[in-house]
Amino acid sequence: MRLILNVIWLVLCGWWMAIAYVLAGLICFILIITIPFGIAAWRIAGYVRWPFGRTIVPRRNFGAGALVGNILWIILIGWWLAIGHLTSGIALCLTIIGIPLGLASFKLIPISLVPLGVEIVPTGQPYPGYRPQDYRVQ
Repeated sequence: MRLILNVIWLVLCGWWMAIAYVLAGLICFILIITIPFGIAAWRIAGYVRWPFGRTIVPRRNFGAGALVGNILWIILIGWWLAIGHLTSGIALCLTIIGIPLGLASFKLIPISLVPLGVEIVPTGQPYPGYRPQDYRVQ
């Protein structure tokens, strides 16, 4: 089911939102001081392109630098990307088949506003670095 949802997502809105993140990343790389934003934008572009089966978890080492960076991100780039997710989510929710995709688009709004201090992990992985096989009783 995830594969079907991801393919439909990619066709309807995933590709153009991923392009928006790649362009935001390129702009951030051109302005040398914002390279960490560019890295975050490209990381999120991969998530936006294929979101089902992955989730967002907070990083444990979230610091003051990431907080200041997130504020700058919201002011410079984040709100444009959030508006893109909002409009695509509303458009997708207009059809019955598109409702799960619209909800996924709404789910991406927080990471489009606050990309620093979060990590993208597979859905079955409760936190970064977790591997179930490490916790099995032998």
